[in-house]
Amino acid sequence: MNMNIELLTEAEIATLRENIINANRIVICCHKSPDGDALGSSLAWAEYLRTQGKEPEIIVPDAYPDFLQWLPGSERIIRYDKHAADKADALFKEAELIFCLDFNGTDRVDEMCDALEQSPASKIMIDHHLDPRMDTVLTVSFPHISSTSELVFRIIWQMGGFEEMSRKCAACIYCGMMTDTGGFTFNSNQPEVFFIVSQLLTKGIDKDKIYRNVFHNFSPWAIRLRGYLMSQKLNVFNDLHASYFTISRRDMRDFHFIKGDAEGLVNEPLKIKGMRLSISLREDDRRDNLIWLSLRSVDDFPCNKMAAEFFNGGGHLNASGGRLQCSLAEAERVVRRALAQYEDLLTK
Repeated sequence: MNMNIELLTEAEIATLRENIINANRIVICCHKSPDGDALGSSLAWAEYLRTQGKEPEIIVPDAYPDFLQWLPGSERIIRYDKHAADKADALFKEAELIFCLDFNGTDRVDEMCDALEQSPASKIMIDHHLDPRMDTVLTVSFPHISSTSELVFRIIWQMGGFEEMSRKCAACIYCGMMTDTGGFTFNSNQPEVFFIVSQLLTKGIDKDKIYRNVFHNFSPWAIRLRGYLMSQKLNVFNDLHASYFTISRRDMRDFHFIKGDAEGLVNEPLKIKGMRLSISLREDDRRDNLIWLSLRSVDDFPCNKMAAEFFNGGGHLNASGGRLQCSLAEAERVVRRALAQYEDLLTK
């Protein structure tokens, strides 16, 4: 017997159908520094819309990791940072419908923000982050769901589109679900997650190859960088069950850093016995005094709360991010203050 994985009301499905039917010029966009879920959900949703006779354009704010360039359809993606003036701005101006996938506010698209906000198109959000804050004709927001890619699958299923789903679409959805759960190691205890995986497998995807494409796709320099960071830059606070490490511009230069080389590394210190929280700090490679932070935790430690309070960020209970406008040294001091502030929760 099929598990009930439907999320939307009949009225919401009707709104979604009506907007798709009535729009000829459709844009799909996602957040800055697109990850596997942002790209997977966008590419999968575009595949579904093509089955409905539409030809959507996918616009992303900037570069995405090299290990995601195998995703089916990624060659069609338009990067806003490269093609704003000659193509992307015009697409936003001419769009009749924009799908905003895997982000909860226009601040998450950075340089693309004005083009998105000023577009006259109707907007539909499909997202799993807390606190949606956009003016839309439909907001599909379910923070308890593992990933936006899972949401896309559930919507396609509810819209009756599963039978027509291609292997390419299924591969993109699986990649998004896999990457946003760390290979199904967090936020993935719901039985619906594995029911969906079982259905995706019926489309002929090779889940083992998808895993290798994403997690076993580093250059020799990237492996050397990761070893260096863990051996020389990791700060462990055994009494607090927490750790952090930094990645400086010099580190990136010395190890020929490309986007994605440190992907998932923030999870590595959580392998230390008793560790509850891991934080990475990375200098922006272009803008001075801009530090990007990633936080990962286990059990019930609220790294999203810490990210919001100290790092101008947010996210999920066990996976969050933020940014600080300061030097790397000052950012380290902020992290240490945050750890001290959360000592009771870290050591309980």
